[in-house]
Amino acid sequence: MNQPVRTRPESSRRPLHEAYDTALLDLDGVVYAGGEAIEHAVESLVTARDDGMRLAYVTNNALRTPEVVAEHLTRLGVPAAPDDVITSAQAVARLISEQLPEGARVLVIGGEGLRVALRERGLTPVDSVDDDPAAVAQGYGGPEMPWARLMEAGYAVARGVPWFASNLDLTIPSGRGIAPGNGAAVEVVRIATGASPQAAGKPLPPMHRETILRTGARRPLVVGDRLDTDIEGAYAGGVDSLLVLTGVTTPAQLLAAEPKYRPAYVDRDLRGLLTPQPEVEHDGSAGSAGTAGAFRCGGWVARAEGGALVLEGDGDEPLDGLRALCAAAWAEAGDGVSDADAGKALARLGL
Repeated sequence: MNQPVRTRPESSRRPLHEAYDTALLDLDGVVYAGGEAIEHAVESLVTARDDGMRLAYVTNNALRTPEVVAEHLTRLGVPAAPDDVITSAQAVARLISEQLPEGARVLVIGGEGLRVALRERGLTPVDSVDDDPAAVAQGYGGPEMPWARLMEAGYAVARGVPWFASNLDLTIPSGRGIAPGNGAAVEVVRIATGASPQAAGKPLPPMHRETILRTGARRPLVVGDRLDTDIEGAYAGGVDSLLVLTGVTTPAQLLAAEPKYRPAYVDRDLRGLLTPQPEVEHDGSAGSAGTAGAFRCGGWVARAEGGALVLEGDGDEPLDGLRALCAAAWAEAGDGVSDADAGKALARLGL
C-alpha cells in the first residue's frame, strides 16, 4: 500500500537504529563507492548492529552472489553473512518459480548470481534457446558479457518464451563514470522483439517482498541514495526511508521530488542511523497569495515566495536548513519545484 503524500520530512525522538528493527541498505553510494567504504559507513553500521538493529544489504545487481557480496562487506570491516544479502537475482528467481514447475529450464542471460538464485528455487539454468527453455531470465552480466547473449534472448523472446528481468536500471556507477546497466540491455531485447519483461528489482514490489520474506522485518527502514529506486521502492512498499547524500541524489533533486520519491528522513551519511531526527515545524498559517507559510528546523526558516524558495536564519546545521526547505517545497508545489527555484536557498547552506 502506498504511503500518504509526504509534505515534510518526519521527526524521530529516538535514534533511527532504535526506532526500526531492520535497515534495508542499498550498497553502492550508501555503504561503499567504487568498492571502497564511504566515510563513517563502517563504524555507523557496526554500532547499529551491536545495538540490536538487523542489517540487510539489498542490491539490484544480479551479477554477484550473496557470498561474494558478504565477503566484500566483511573485508571493508562490516562483518556480513550471505543471509544478510538480498539481490534482484533472488527476487526474480522467486517470481519465475511461482509461475513454472520445479526443474523447469530457464535461459540465463547474465552472470553467476542469477544462476545460483535460479538453482536455489529448483530451476535449471540453460544457455541456449535450443535447450527449449520455459522462460528467459535476464540480469546484469558484467562488462564482458558478449552481444551473442542478447541475441540468444531475442531469439527466445521472439518465439513467445516468457521473459523476466532482474531489474530495469538503465545505468550503473563504475570507477570510470556512469555505465549502461541491465535496463539498457533489456531495452535492446525489447526493441528487437516488441515484448516487455516481468521485472523484479527495486523499486518494484517483488524486491520489497523478497527482503521482507528473507529478513522477517516488522518495522523496516529503507536506506538509500537514489530517489528512483530506493526511496520509490520504500514508498511502494509502504515503509519509511532514509536518504543519505553520499551517492547520486543532490539536494536540488530532493527538493524537486514528486511524492513517490520523498524520503521520511534525510541525512548526510550513515551516521544518520544513530541519531534522532529533528522536527520540522509549520507556523500554522498560510503565507501571502495562498502559499503554505513558513517551516522551521533548527535555526532555519524556509518558505516559498514568488515561485522561489527563501531561506532565513542562522542555524548551525545545514541539514536542518535542507529539511526546512524540503517542507516548504513539498507543501507549496505539491509535485516539487524546479532546480532553479532552489539554487539560491541551497547556496546559503553550502549544499
